[in-house]
Amino acid sequence: MNLEISTDPNRLDVGLIHHFLSEDSYWAQGRALEVTRRAIANSLCFGAYRDGRQVGFARVVTDRATFAWLADVFVVEEERGLGVGKALLAAVLAHPELQEVRRMLLATRDAHTLYAQFGFRPLDSPDRFMARQAP
Repeated sequence: MNLEISTDPNRLDVGLIHHFLSEDSYWAQGRALEVTRRAIANSLCFGAYRDGRQVGFARVVTDRATFAWLADVFVVEEERGLGVGKALLAAVLAHPELQEVRRMLLATRDAHTLYAQFGFRPLDSPDRFMARQAP
């Protein structure tokens, strides 16, 4: 497949990531570039690269001990259906710094089937979880 997954932050194409998130995603429309930069700087990030060009991204917000939030996962349109998303998720779940994490959460509108293949499922006790969202 000639696909490489890397956590090297120096390889990330911040312009590509920001454009996808702020223009093409349903969850981060209009996100400011500085917000994207801060999110990347404070997360464990995974880039998917084909022939040196970034084609996918995943970001994990974590304490690297007990909890992780999988966020901002995407694959560029022309690479969808080629296993990039699966490779990204496999790399995230295999990362040595995430092996002791007890709970990893995510939110998705349309990729339940993909995430279910990796053991994600609806919350057992959604009544125990709460959220605070800024207006």
